[in-house]
Amino acid sequence: MQTTAHTSGPLRAGRAIVTRTAGRQHGAVKRLVSPSDLGEVLKPFVFLDYFDSSVEANMRFSMHPHSGLATTTVLLEGEVEYEDTTGASGIMPAGSVEWMNAGRGVWHDGRARGDGPVRGFQLWVALPPEIELGEPRSQYLAVSEVPRIGPARVVLGRYGNAESPVAAPPGINYLFVRLAAGERWEYTPPAGHEVAWVCVQRGALRIADESIADELVVFDESEDVLAFTADEDSEFVLGSAIPHPHDLVLGYYSVHTSSETLRAGEARIREIGVQLRRSGRIG
Repeated sequence: MQTTAHTSGPLRAGRAIVTRTAGRQHGAVKRLVSPSDLGEVLKPFVFLDYFDSSVEANMRFSMHPHSGLATTTVLLEGEVEYEDTTGASGIMPAGSVEWMNAGRGVWHDGRARGDGPVRGFQLWVALPPEIELGEPRSQYLAVSEVPRIGPARVVLGRYGNAESPVAAPPGINYLFVRLAAGERWEYTPPAGHEVAWVCVQRGALRIADESIADELVVFDESEDVLAFTADEDSEFVLGSAIPHPHDLVLGYYSVHTSSETLRAGEARIREIGVQLRRSGRIG
């Protein structure tokens, strides 16, 4: 079993950084990864947005579809009202997590509530062929339901003795970590997790002699340790996974493993869209 710890001795050198990106800002949303760029390198992680209403107020994500992928929203500040066509609806408070397996097709939306800041991350994970056209399913975790190990909250997967209740595909870890200035922490990936990346949007980290701040960095493919020191109070998300061995076949809101499954997913999306228009829920 892998372990995690606050370390007191020298940190190991670990893995090298091979790619950096500061992302692209569009209003309140910063796009760090898209399926057509770094998603090809990081798959099954194919998309990452950081959203922050302090950059632009009145943040809203209108009703839109997905298929063949799963979205994970980690809300860091504020409240977001959500609804999806699995029948789920409600309010996400700060610290909560939304997992939505779009499967063969689903629509959802979200909007910030209240006057305070709203911040968080939304991640997309490409699904394997056996579930990419499965029945859509959503899960919403309260703060108390997201397991913690040391400074890390385990959003997806398992780390040490902490296992997320989210029904994500095996071989994927996604952690949210907070470190105080000067604090040191090591992440030892599970066996086979050759894909690894970190995104820091508040604070600054060091790994070996390299600094990471306001960016996403990709590490070389290996199973070596990732050893971090916080140069200031910092928060970040970390992903590691067994590589997704399938092609990414892309629609506008969909990611599939073949043109046949993409056509099936997009057909179902259109069917749901017709129903939503008839009921007046979309224009």
